[in-house]
Amino acid sequence: MLESLSVPKRRVAAQFVLPGGASRNVAVFLAEAAPGHTGGERLSDLLNNSGSLFIPAVDADTDAMTFVHCENLALARVAAELEPNVVDQFTIPTEHEVEVTMMDGQKLRGLITYVLPEAHSRLTDYLNNSAPAFFPVLEGERVALVNKRHVAYVETLRR
Repeated sequence: MLESLSVPKRRVAAQFVLPGGASRNVAVFLAEAAPGHTGGERLSDLLNNSGSLFIPAVDADTDAMTFVHCENLALARVAAELEPNVVDQFTIPTEHEVEVTMMDGQKLRGLITYVLPEAHSRLTDYLNNSAPAFFPVLEGERVALVNKRHVAYVETLRR
């Protein structure tokens, strides 16, 4: 009877990176459906909207269950297909190639993409007002979900 009340979850591979650069490959458990968008829950939903300070994850090497304090993650990475950048198909998004420098000196390069009204479409508008706590940076085949609290600066790069 209780099994019929459980929420179906799927196991998704991710990499959690701590301040200082230590990383851990884990599996997180995401719901098959999510409010606010089509398709299943994304890691960004879990990090930005779950309301949980700690999220469960299974260590990929030891298979141990761990509970990760979200606010202390510098960033999390998943395969790009698991974090689709869904924008209105009739709107051309704003894109910036950037280098993000974390407070501990770690750096990552990638693409920040968003859609905002033209009057408020600067990168600074996005970072200050619209970007979620863990904002996405596309790194080729992966998406880094970067914790704003651990960012020292974001530098735009020439294309």
